Amino acid sequence: MQRYYSYNDYLKNKFGKKMYKLSLSISSTCPNRDGSKGIGGCIFCSKGGSGDFAEDVNKSIFEQIEDAKKLVEKKNRGGKYIAYFQSFTSTYTEPQRLYEYLLSAAEHPNIEAVSVATRADCLEGEIIEVLKKINLIVPVTVEMGLQTVHDKTAKLINRCCELCEYETALKRLKEADIEVVYHIILGLPFETEEMMLQTVRYVGESGADGVKLQLLHVLKNTRLFEMYEKGEFEVLSKEKYISLVAKAIELLPPKMVICRLTGDGDKKSLVAPLWSGNKKDVLNSINRYFEDNDIVQGKAYKN
Repeated sequence: MQRYYSYNDYLKNKFGKKMYKLSLSISSTCPNRDGSKGIGGCIFCSKGGSGDFAEDVNKSIFEQIEDAKKLVEKKNRGGKYIAYFQSFTSTYTEPQRLYEYLLSAAEHPNIEAVSVATRADCLEGEIIEVLKKINLIVPVTVEMGLQTVHDKTAKLINRCCELCEYETALKRLKEADIEVVYHIILGLPFETEEMMLQTVRYVGESGADGVKLQLLHVLKNTRLFEMYEKGEFEVLSKEKYISLVAKAIELLPPKMVICRLTGDGDKKSLVAPLWSGNKKDVLNSINRYFEDNDIVQGKAYKN
């Protein structure tokens, strides 16, 4: 029985086969790092701007793709990939420069789609036009790091982006016929279960196409790590996280793509929760919980 609409199912429906993402880098930063909106970035974000598994930014996009392919080509018999611009805020650059980077990926013979990770406040008119042009060559998906709908938490994590900006960006992207995925973090400091599920409900009713559910990771050399060391908050247990994911799945609309049920931080810098380091075990545990408790996507969803 299909318990939820997984990203793999989505790819098979859209492209007729399983595909792999290749994590690429554009030499950019974020407006909450360079001082235009804030300094230091989000408190949980690593030095690599959440692109710890991305390719070398000093290489061309073609070279990055070729290097990334070598890591997964034995698993990918179809030989087709998604170019994933993951690090920092990929659209926080000049429109022409962004166009050149994305075009280089879109024209690679092994790339069938492009995915761009960014912030809602870096999706203005000219950037949308660039995404529209690339979307005419290969399908484009924009991933926005929402994380939470709660203003107090957003301020704590130094997001420096208002909820209304996400709504404006989503509207612009949907008008441009571009698919949108929201990122949610479960376990942010001082959020209750109900607060987390309020974020889930918001995303479910937003009109976005997909969602990534992410466990809060504490990584070395982050401001979150400093808070954790001082004992200011506790991370989620494995059992609590799985329970939250199950409740989130039931709240999300049946047609929304579940792009991620959890994530895995760089083991070299992961401080907590250490149980999350074994991603395969976590996913197996989630799927067993779904089976044992008859969890089905959309079971508690209301239009």
